[in-house]
Amino acid sequence: MAMWRVEQLLRKATEALNASGVQYAVVGGNAIAAWVATVDPDAVRATKDVDILARRSDLPRMAEALKSIGMEQTEVFGVVVFIDPDDPSPKRGVHFVAANERVRPHYMHPAPNVTEVTKDIAPYPVVSLSALIGMKLQSGRPIDIAHLVDMKSVGLITPDLASKLPPDLRTKLAEVPEPDTH
Repeated sequence: MAMWRVEQLLRKATEALNASGVQYAVVGGNAIAAWVATVDPDAVRATKDVDILARRSDLPRMAEALKSIGMEQTEVFGVVVFIDPDDPSPKRGVHFVAANERVRPHYMHPAPNVTEVTKDIAPYPVVSLSALIGMKLQSGRPIDIAHLVDMKSVGLITPDLASKLPPDLRTKLAEVPEPDTH
């Protein structure tokens, strides 16, 4: 049921953003799912929220678009989140990620630009594979490491792609465990 709810939220949010003309990209767990599904749909991991990368200057238009599907803008610990007033948990909302800005002050690299996308793996724009890997490496939470292992397990992280990452992120990638092949 939770997976269905997230898929419905993702579909409604991206349709509203498409109709509004806001340039955006899906990031986070749904972007991982879209990329992993291109190789092995059975290897897709569930996620509980929707993360959308957009320009901060487009935030008012994004808010209007998401308001049209019943989502209300709030802020939780400095993060802009759009929540369903009937199910107001920020954990199950649409999280705004500001393009070209550092997600956390200690990150060395900013989030990608909304132009770093692919439009041919899902019915919505998804951040490029290299940008997504960079975001996951910077974050480094246990779920991000699990996502990186998932991408390794289906062959999405290649030596060629790794060689194009900044040196600090290549070092972090080398520390990501190899997938369990048993």
